[in-house]
Formats: sequence, C-alpha cells, structure tokens
Amino acid sequence: MTERNFFVYMLSSRSRRIYVGVTNDLERRLFEHKSKLVDGFAKQYHIDRLVYFEQTTDVLSAITRKKQIKSWSRKKKIALIETINPTWEDLSTEWYKADSSLRSERRST
Repeated sequence: MTERNFFVYMLSSRSRRIYVGVTNDLERRLFEHKSKLVDGFAKQYHIDRLVYFEQTTDVLSAITRKKQIKSWSRKKKIALIETINPTWEDLSTEWYKADSSLRSERRST
C-alpha cells in the first residue's frame, strides 16, 4: 500500500492576508488557487502565494494542525511563516516556471 501525504499550508496575498488550508495534493491545490478555480475567501482576496507548508502521512493530524493554526492570532501565524520564509516568497513559483506543461496538463483534467 502506498503511503499518502497530506499538507497543511498557508497562502498569502501580496498585502499579506493569510489563508490556511489542508490538501493531499499540494501542487494541484496551488494550481487551483492560482487559476482561481474555486470560489471562496482565497479567490475573493487574491490569495495565491504559498508562504508555508508542513507535510504528514496522517490525515487526522493534518486536519487537527490546520484547525490549530487557523485558531491562532495573526501574530502567531506570521511568526510561524517567518520561521521558514522570512521574506514571504512564493514557495511554489519554481513549480510553474520549471514545467509549463503542468499548467496545460492540469487544465485538461
């Protein structure tokens, strides 16, 4: 049996509005955010820059962690982001530059 991975992630807009999510396919989910494919908070506020993520093989841990982070103050979320990404760079930028075929492949699925 193949081990599945789950990701807790934080996205940001250019103005640093924060969104917290969980997924089992981080590249697909980021593509959806960047392409504005899903209505909601992130689409409404143009939140599509990956600034933080964690990985686990336990779905319940991922969901629990997402809820934990969402409940935190903005200050605490910022501190967590800045532990790995002090300049708030989009950590997914290279995924799409390196493989432009990913964009067309994702559109056709």
